[in-house]
Formats: sequence, structure tokens, C-alpha cells
Amino acid sequence: MEKDVIISIKGMQKYDGALPDVVELVTQGRLSREGESYTLSYQESELTGLEGTLTTIQVDGGQVTLMRMGEFNSQLVFQEGRRHLSMYNTPYGTMAIGVNTRHLLAELTDQGGDIEVDYSVEVDHALTGRNVFRINIREAEGGLGSLKQ
Repeated sequence: MEKDVIISIKGMQKYDGALPDVVELVTQGRLSREGESYTLSYQESELTGLEGTLTTIQVDGGQVTLMRMGEFNSQLVFQEGRRHLSMYNTPYGTMAIGVNTRHLLAELTDQGGDIEVDYSVEVDHALTGRNVFRINIREAEGGLGSLKQ
């Protein structure tokens, strides 16, 4: 199964001593299912500061993996109650970051659904901030529906 979808994303980053940074985005993307796993992909925009980057989110049971390919390459693995070490590539070099998932919700069907992740990020074992993102996925209207069954 593969189809065009509308993706609504709300992301919030919280850093000590600063007001939360909130980004909201609605974009088109693709949702596919292989077995029990879902993959969501979309192009980042100028709004997120990652224009030209392809973001892919894989949902497989209790694990969500977020991958970005473009100027900034990264792969973050989220599993509730677990800490994963990830590499984060920037134009200035590569950093090892720890991702500690506090809460994870991933409820997807062939028609769409919701993903919610609340996690903290560590750089060199120092907590750098807390992030929450919520993603709602729904089928695109106007005949874009299912392209491949």
C-alpha cells in the first residue's frame, strides 16, 4: 500500500532559560505500509530551515526512526523509556547525540493516524533540551488517494 497524504506537524523545542520554539507545518507526503510497518516521507521546507531535505519516518511496533537526507543528515531512533545514541551530521561536522524518549505514541492505519514523541537530547552527556513533536496524517483529497495497492 502506498498513497499520498496530508501531514500536519507541530514541533516544540524547550531549552533551559528560553521560551519554547514552536514550528507548525502542513505539507504533502507519502504513506506506505509493508507488512506491519509504516513509512512516512515528505520534503522539508524553508519554514523548518531544512529546505531540500527528505524526511522519512519509519514506524515499526514500539519503535519510530526519523531519518533526514540532505544538507543535514541524521537518524534518530525513538523507543519509549530507552536511550539511543545517534549521529547527527551538520556542515560543521558530525556530533554524537543521545536521544532519551519519554513518551511515544504511534497509531497508524492505511488511512493515516497520529505519531507523538516527547524526548530529550544530550550532547556529550549534557542535556541540551527537550523536544515534542506531534504528527497527524490523513489521506489526501481530490483523487490523489491510493496509488499502489
